[in-house]
Amino acid sequence: MHIGALMFATDYAVPPQELARELEARGYESFFVPEHTHIPASRQSPWPGGADLPKEYVHTYDPFVALSFAAAATNRLRLGTGICLLPQRDTLVTAKLVASLDRLSGGRVIFGVGAGWNREELEHHGVEFATRFARMEEQIAALSLLWREEAPAFDGQYVKFSATWQYPKPIQQPRPPVLLGGESDHTLRRIVAGCDGWLPRARGGFDASREMGRLAAMAQAAGRSMDSLTVSIFGARADARTLDDYAAAGITRAILPLPPADRDTVWRALDRYQPLLDARGAQS
Repeated sequence: MHIGALMFATDYAVPPQELARELEARGYESFFVPEHTHIPASRQSPWPGGADLPKEYVHTYDPFVALSFAAAATNRLRLGTGICLLPQRDTLVTAKLVASLDRLSGGRVIFGVGAGWNREELEHHGVEFATRFARMEEQIAALSLLWREEAPAFDGQYVKFSATWQYPKPIQQPRPPVLLGGESDHTLRRIVAGCDGWLPRARGGFDASREMGRLAAMAQAAGRSMDSLTVSIFGARADARTLDDYAAAGITRAILPLPPADRDTVWRALDRYQPLLDARGAQS
């Protein structure tokens, strides 16, 4: 099982390139950053994590800019969006961003996506909250064509373009791995229908054996092999027993959370996690 790390890359935290360099040196396999373009001040949509929205949600860098700096500072570290709020993004621009990052990083992108929880944020982008999942599904299908075909066209309800040339193509073919966030049955059906992996949150606990069984049942019903799917636990609990349970259940990747804070604070958290990595050996 791989060990990754996640941090809200913000304007007041340790810079992403500095953190990425340290993560690679310590043996982490991957580095994930979340995304919010902005947070509407009305705060009408409740945060799924509780009553008070943490400060970091308002201060995030663009994930592709942050990961570009991380890519330039490292050689092996995988670079993940966790998650890219895909319905808020233009499909053609996003295809170019992901392909460019994958190409320039030597094929290290992990494209974690989701539909978003903040109704006002989506509406500011001209996206109806009720249609965000349908839009996201079309976008994933269109991105996949843009990344592998010479002159793809797409004629959906939300995504439309005529025969189009777009380069560069990603190094990873047929596409960089697309992981979908969420925990509902609808999420699992979307994963087995059109994604490469699952990116569930560990918030509130994650029974790895039970949840892997749930995904396997969905995959079997869709006629898909579990060998073609990865599972990456977002915000994994940092203790040996939990990680052992994950590994025994067949989890692909445990992503440990880091505070969006100054260098000394983040390095202390890494020091606390280090025995967990050392016990499993350096990841590549």
